[in-house]
Amino acid sequence: MATEKDSRPIWSLPQPADRKPRYSREQIAGVALRIADTEGFDAVTMKRIAAELGAGTMTLYYYVRNKTDIVTLMQDAILADMLIPAGELPAAWRDAITAVARRSRQVLIAHPWSLTSLNDAQFGPNAMHHIEQSLAALAGTGLAAPARLELNAAVDAYVFGNALHSIESLSRARDARSDPAAAAAALAAGIALLETGEFPELSKLYAAASSSTESEAAGPPMTEDALAQQFERGLQALLDGLGGRLGITSPS
Repeated sequence: MATEKDSRPIWSLPQPADRKPRYSREQIAGVALRIADTEGFDAVTMKRIAAELGAGTMTLYYYVRNKTDIVTLMQDAILADMLIPAGELPAAWRDAITAVARRSRQVLIAHPWSLTSLNDAQFGPNAMHHIEQSLAALAGTGLAAPARLELNAAVDAYVFGNALHSIESLSRARDARSDPAAAAAALAAGIALLETGEFPELSKLYAAASSSTESEAAGPPMTEDALAQQFERGLQALLDGLGGRLGITSPS
């Protein structure tokens, strides 16, 4: 059994195979993800995971050393879900990187706590698979590997930022539905600020959104579908710009 001071990533350690009951790392990660998805990341503890597995807490310590190992397994499981299944990655580079970006965003939104809770995770095999697949998706650009990494980093930043924005927007929408009085009070406070005249651009936006004929152009409701459409438009605009800046001449 590894000691608490062992700094090696969990991937460097062999999986225990000589005790009963036996639990795989995939099982442990799956339980941890279910707890986080239903009760929040703070509910993920060694004691709680062990209870869900039907094991003693000390038994769990035979498979993982600490919460850093748990966090690492959780992130690796999420990254596994981001991968496009073998044989399904489109041939054209724009279609391929769009598929990777779209799937990554969907997975992040399915685990809304993950964007802010997995910073301590150690780099794992599915992180490498994700990068490998992204580089493969961009192979058709004709760019050298460093330029593909740069392009992919820009797409990743957009995906993560958009996912965070979408998660926050959907959370606010849920809060407004569950507490309409608080939402109405917040809106009234915002309108009062607009009436000070200090926010002319926001005032124009609000006026346009209040018009039934212009509401769609000014900003659709923050529903999952509307946010997904916003993501798609932004992604294609980003790829247009990156393609031009990097001089990609290969077919899209």
